[in-house]
Amino acid sequence: MTTGTAARHLYLVRHGEAQPDGSGLTERGRRQATLLGRRLRDVPLAAVHHGPSARAQQTAHLVAGQSDNLPLHVSEAAGDHVPYVPGREELPADAADHYLRFLDGATAEERERGPVLAREAVDRFTGPVGGGEDRHELVVTHNFLVAWLVRDAMRAPKWRWLGLNHCNAALTVIRYAPGRAPSVLVANDMSHLPAELRWTGVPAESRV
Repeated sequence: MTTGTAARHLYLVRHGEAQPDGSGLTERGRRQATLLGRRLRDVPLAAVHHGPSARAQQTAHLVAGQSDNLPLHVSEAAGDHVPYVPGREELPADAADHYLRFLDGATAEERERGPVLAREAVDRFTGPVGGGEDRHELVVTHNFLVAWLVRDAMRAPKWRWLGLNHCNAALTVIRYAPGRAPSVLVANDMSHLPAELRWTGVPAESRV
């Protein structure tokens, strides 16, 4: 009987570029997702998890279509939600007004439900795995959750998911090995995309 724990490699992806009305991906978004799938087809992924939105679902299916027999699992925890709303006292004084204005649009329901889903995502997708073999999993999600999980891996303050922007179809990889702190191996990587498909989904000032 196999016992013990092994490393988890968590591949995090923000969905491809979306239609303005949220109905699904643009043509560029579909190209981004397909190219991402080609990059990942040699990775021994055990599963692809994705949020329930059309843009996340379509991205996951296009990525999985580049590999054979990849199981797809829809997860509300991988959805688009506000993971944490800080109080002013938690924020740097010179940035508090900016971040609080950004969060003003969050409804009471989002403020209550988002942290519950964020905790569920951490419980479900992070940490070493049981058994003797390393596990590779992909989560196709949204900008906020990628930022939250990177923040969690870095053991940063809860508010620090704010200001972490990730591009459409960019790849972030976190390794959770037994007995070690998590390692962010790759962050917001777009090397699988041609220049004209990079940097979508983020403000101009975040582009380099």
